[in-house]
Amino acid sequence: MRISEFAASLGIDMETAQGVYEDREISSGYSSDLLSDVMGNAKADGVLVTVQAHKNAVAVASLVGLAGIVVCNSRPLPADMLDAARVEGVAVFRTPETAFEVAGRLWAAMHKP
Repeated sequence: MRISEFAASLGIDMETAQGVYEDREISSGYSSDLLSDVMGNAKADGVLVTVQAHKNAVAVASLVGLAGIVVCNSRPLPADMLDAARVEGVAVFRTPETAFEVAGRLWAAMHKP
């Protein structure tokens, strides 16, 4: 699935405007709240599922080459995070669901026959 289809497919909210991020194919997902873990283990073109709602999450996503970040548990998104996402071209999503729920639904969506 492409990043532009991601929000509708999982029923979550997109927080970055279309055209701000690169609309690329999502190849994987990674769930962690420890950013050093994300740097060492997440794969490029994946989506990070986390509760980390700050600009450092965007910096890590950019470093790894992630396509997007899903912020869970209805965490508020600070303006500097969204500004950093625009600059780095990283899509940001937000949901009231837990990271466990989002990761499970992402896995199921990516493994449909």
